[in-house]
Amino acid sequence: MRFIFKTNYAQDINMARHGGDRFWYGCLILLMLAMPLLIDDFYLGEISYICILAIAGIGLMILTGYTGLASLGHAAFLGVGAYTQAFLLTHGVPFYLSIPIVIVVSFLVGAAIGIPILRLTGMYLAIATLALCFIAEHVFIRWEHFTGGNRGMPVPQPEMLGLSFYDSATFYYFCLFFLIASMLVAINILRSPTGRAFVAIRDSEIAAQSLGVNLGIYKALSFAISGAFTGLAGALLAHYIGYLAPDIFNIFLSLTLLLLIVVGGMGSLHGTIFGAIFVGFLPQLIAICRDYLPSYIGSQPGLEPMLFGLILVLFILYEPLGIYGRWMKIKLFFELFPTYKKQTFKKQKVFTKTDRV
Repeated sequence: MRFIFKTNYAQDINMARHGGDRFWYGCLILLMLAMPLLIDDFYLGEISYICILAIAGIGLMILTGYTGLASLGHAAFLGVGAYTQAFLLTHGVPFYLSIPIVIVVSFLVGAAIGIPILRLTGMYLAIATLALCFIAEHVFIRWEHFTGGNRGMPVPQPEMLGLSFYDSATFYYFCLFFLIASMLVAINILRSPTGRAFVAIRDSEIAAQSLGVNLGIYKALSFAISGAFTGLAGALLAHYIGYLAPDIFNIFLSLTLLLLIVVGGMGSLHGTIFGAIFVGFLPQLIAICRDYLPSYIGSQPGLEPMLFGLILVLFILYEPLGIYGRWMKIKLFFELFPTYKKQTFKKQKVFTKTDRV
């Protein structure tokens, strides 16, 4: 078992806890870089989609997992990012300029949404964000000059340095680059005073306010930062889809993102990766299993949403810490074996905020 003794401030702010972290994360990055040489284009496209989901999951994790603000309308931010990217490229804006513009626009939209609903909490906030999802879908339909309305909008595939997004390997490397960059930015945000304020709001708003945290400003900032990450994911999703339609950014996509962070592990950036892998490959697994199920079950059109909901409920009931939480338990089990105690994994009672007050 490894014991880490920190003797200076540089150790405390270091991203890697020890040399083992650097080695294994380095091996993982090398494996991801070699992935186009190991698998075919179909699975490479699926991994690109997982990277996009992970970036969107980082945005929702900052808002829900670290700030404690529930959201059922993050598909709206994906739509804002996707349509803004397609609009800019259609009007001749180069790709290296369109991405920063998409991030800024999504940041401002997130702030504009966060300010009026920052007084809401719990169920009321979830209802407000759910309404946001329906409003955004209606706006995408009606604003034909910007989105093309119901007829949809094609997404131009840009070229950079002679490389086209039509090539699956090129698109994969772009998605991987933005995922790594998003993860590094999110880690630094969460280690900053801003991130600590987010966590303080999540744990206890009264305690955070008593320590001088301005609840309104930091809640709006959390919405804005979350919108920026999700808008970036939307821009990449636009290239992955190739043709945008308003019905893509519906409530089911928002619930998919919520399932991602719950299954992966709330309050953990590692959980966004685990959740994205799970959510990304689950539809393919369901499609494979349909061939082996009885026809009256496999032919049901609502099988995938039903399984998504069932998995979400089961994880909330039996594994609230998600896949990453289960991995940490298994890791701790082998580190302590054979001296572990059953009470180590005993589920503790969770108190609501009103009980803590």
